[in-house]
Amino acid sequence: MTTPQLLEALTAAHEEFAGTVEALDANDFLRKPPGKWNAGQHLDHILRGVSRVGGALKLPGMVQGWLFGKTTEPAGSYEELVARYQQVLAGGFTATESFLPDEVGAAQQRELPEKLRAEVARLTRRAAGYSEAQLDTHLLPHPALGKLTLRQMLYFTLYHVRHHQRLVLRGLGRAER
Repeated sequence: MTTPQLLEALTAAHEEFAGTVEALDANDFLRKPPGKWNAGQHLDHILRGVSRVGGALKLPGMVQGWLFGKTTEPAGSYEELVARYQQVLAGGFTATESFLPDEVGAAQQRELPEKLRAEVARLTRRAAGYSEAQLDTHLLPHPALGKLTLRQMLYFTLYHVRHHQRLVLRGLGRAER
């Protein structure tokens, strides 16, 4: 995927997720399957991730390189990244503490999607400032997958919101898309 294609996909997937959560009635928004998160908590979790990646992209490339390193290895495809992450999940990985959502109440059903939209806009604006080469050489740490190129981190961010969209729908007993 080129950068414009990836940023368009990121925006569309997050908009779909935000719209899904906004469209829920209050009972579905707060419904919490046993041992799982409610829709608002899924949204809070996604918001935390997008915010973290967007914040890292604010760092100048030189600082990123110094903090996290660079690579000359090929980044791999979206599908390869998804397969890696699914394997990690199958091994029992769960969200680390800093990505665990807070309790979310009905009053946040309108607020959280707007915050997500703003963070996604910030993330895509910052990512658009990187060249294709920079996306494939600069690294960022991921708690489950180790160091990823910026492109891989954006791939992960795209898959992650789609994954949580499916989890929300599954938790409500609705067909997966």
